[in-house]
Amino acid sequence: MKLITETLLDSVTEQAKANARLRMNYNLHESMDDPIHRLLNALEPGTYLPPHRHQDKVETYLVLRGSLLAFFFDEEGNITEKVCLNPADGNYGLEIPAGTWHSIVVQQSGTVIFEVKKGPYQPLPPEDLAPWAPAPTDAEGIKAYLEALSRE
Repeated sequence: MKLITETLLDSVTEQAKANARLRMNYNLHESMDDPIHRLLNALEPGTYLPPHRHQDKVETYLVLRGSLLAFFFDEEGNITEKVCLNPADGNYGLEIPAGTWHSIVVQQSGTVIFEVKKGPYQPLPPEDLAPWAPAPTDAEGIKAYLEALSRE
């Protein structure tokens, strides 16, 4: 049995705060080759999840605590949908259809999501990383991009 507790959420959150990327996964699946991946993802404000898509994978996010904005985009990078996920407001999660460009902006320190998607793990091919968004190495571009999304 794997029990998800406040202590576990706190531990993964502390790891996210100490990580340069401001996020940390805690895998519940045994292997990266497992057919279904289940994980906790602790996210801190300022983390950058580059807009991307999974051509053959549906993703589900359930917010266990905290708050984030989830964005969906068209092929040119225009926002097509935006939703605030926050359990305190009754918005707990969402399902992201396969092939959908998406990203998030974390609004609250201590945010943790439970994520489910098809395995096995494979790095995203270049065509599934949005060409219209800042590269993960562009610190100034990322900061401006996250600020712009937050104002949407």
